[in-house]
Amino acid sequence: MASRAPFCSCAFLILLACPTQGFADKLRITSNPSGATVEMDGVSMGTTPFEKDYPGGYFHKTRTSFGARLEHPMVARISLAGYSTKELTLTEGPMYWVNLYGRVRAEYWLLKSNHFQVDLQPVSETFTGEVSAAVSNASVKLKPALSREELIAQTEPAVVRLEGLYGLGSGFFVTSTGVIATNAHVARGEESFLAILSGGQRLDAKVVYIDDDRDIALVKISAPAGRAEFPHLPLADIRSIRHGESVIAIGNPGGGLTFSVTKGIVNAVGKLDENHPGTWIQTDAIINPGNSGGPLINSRGEVIGISTMKIVKEGAHGIAFALSSSDLLEVLQRFYPDIVATTEHKVPKREQEKTVTEDDSATGETSSTSSTIAYEGVGTIQISSEPDGSEIFVDEKFHGNTPAILKLPSGSHMIVLKFPGRADWKRTLEVLKSSKVTLRATLERAH
Repeated sequence: MASRAPFCSCAFLILLACPTQGFADKLRITSNPSGATVEMDGVSMGTTPFEKDYPGGYFHKTRTSFGARLEHPMVARISLAGYSTKELTLTEGPMYWVNLYGRVRAEYWLLKSNHFQVDLQPVSETFTGEVSAAVSNASVKLKPALSREELIAQTEPAVVRLEGLYGLGSGFFVTSTGVIATNAHVARGEESFLAILSGGQRLDAKVVYIDDDRDIALVKISAPAGRAEFPHLPLADIRSIRHGESVIAIGNPGGGLTFSVTKGIVNAVGKLDENHPGTWIQTDAIINPGNSGGPLINSRGEVIGISTMKIVKEGAHGIAFALSSSDLLEVLQRFYPDIVATTEHKVPKREQEKTVTEDDSATGETSSTSSTIAYEGVGTIQISSEPDGSEIFVDEKFHGNTPAILKLPSGSHMIVLKFPGRADWKRTLEVLKSSKVTLRATLERAH
């Protein structure tokens, strides 16, 4: 009998240890409306309602060295055509696994919940109002320069301080309806911010869009009762930027006072490298952590860039970079295809006229100023693709994801569909007045 004791004891220990690896809990992500794509770490995982089994150690603190641990944070991206994309931070951490001797053996993260519910907001309700862009060309006389005091007094009310769970940054209004531009690295991992205005008002703001390629994000404040609109800044045409011209940066550097102003000049304009796509403005205006997302403004009160980063290394002083206003305009045109351009000259009446489409009448908005082109008619295009969810670009402007129904002005248009890992699908389409066209595209796998 005595000889059996060790065997039984070992078997008992094995039974205790093994199940810790086998236990699993289910993660659920649901959305309203359903059918939204769920991405994690840039990989499409499925659509809502989404379910996936994960080890129990991902949901609760591990107690033994045998338990599975989540060794990195998890962020889910929820997207659906026609709705604002949302990013969810699924985990909290890092936490630390400590051995019996008090030494930290490993970091790990825990899922906040086993069920996340997302309410998606229609793009038409999020991106309202108009974006102003100051056009520069040979026939346009630039606005006169303002004194520094006038410049700050005019622009500071449109700048905001953004406080999130994981840090703080800056931003600025690009529409009177509460759309704020900032950096993606400020917004990534955040679902919402406390937005503090220069006058001290504190409002809730939601992250409504993050650009995967450029370091740009859009945040939306819902105007409180009694407030009609927010002051917003016009965006400069990149062709108006001159080497050596004076600029100011407004932002909220960590450790400094809020809405700090620094001055400098434009040192250079150009490309950086493949890791930093877009056009960049180098400046010696001081930019510190917390300034990220704030505006770099010329002497006419126009935004020429978003304060984004600076070089920190021995021997380098006063080298900071702002992502250009042209990159921000490219992002905004995905939601505002008819960005209104404010100019110093009068536009002939024939160029001001525009046929009001069904979309215009539904929102009560018409366009009657500046460089809007006269449309002789509108056609309807229904686009579907294999795979679903392909990005739609019409004349190099983003128009959402497939499947979609678009209303396009009569004339020739270049239609391009894009999907990761697939070759681009391209067609030149002649749209006729009141025509209805159905396009079905198959995107071949890239070789």
